[in-house]
Amino acid sequence: MGSIESSGSEVVTIDVQAAKDLLKSGYGYIDVRTVEEYKKGHVDAEKILNIPYLFNTPEGRVKNPQFLQEVSSACNKEDLLVVGCQSGVRSLSATTDLLTAGFKQVNNMGGGYLAWVEHHFPVTKPEDAGKKDQEVDQRKKAEDEL
Repeated sequence: MGSIESSGSEVVTIDVQAAKDLLKSGYGYIDVRTVEEYKKGHVDAEKILNIPYLFNTPEGRVKNPQFLQEVSSACNKEDLLVVGCQSGVRSLSATTDLLTAGFKQVNNMGGGYLAWVEHHFPVTKPEDAGKKDQEVDQRKKAEDEL
C-alpha cells in the first residue's frame, strides 16, 4: 500500500454564514482574487487583505510566486484566518498552500464572494470608498475654514 503525505492539517471549508460569524469574532479575511476583482467589490470585513493567489497574464492565469511570502509578511502562522475568492476554487488552493506552509487556523470560504453577495451580506464597492473619501474631504474643508 502507498502512503499518503499530509501536512497534518486538512482544509476546512465553511459556508458564508460561518465565515461571516468568524469575521465578526475577530478572524482576518484574505481575499485571494486579483486586484481588479477586489476593486470591483469585496467582503466587508474589519481585517481584510487582498493578496492575489493567481495573476492574469497574456498566457493565462499564473500562480503568484510571492503568495506565501506576502501572507507571511502580513500574518502570523497562528492568526485566525478565512480565505476567500470569487467562487471558492482559488481559495481552496490558497488554503491548502497556507496549511502546508504551517499556518494553523485557516478556513476556506466555500462559494466565495459570489455566495457572499447571494446571501446579501455586506460588501464594500468602489463607490462606497469614493463616498468615504468625499466625506473626509468635506470634513477637511470644514476644519480648514474654522
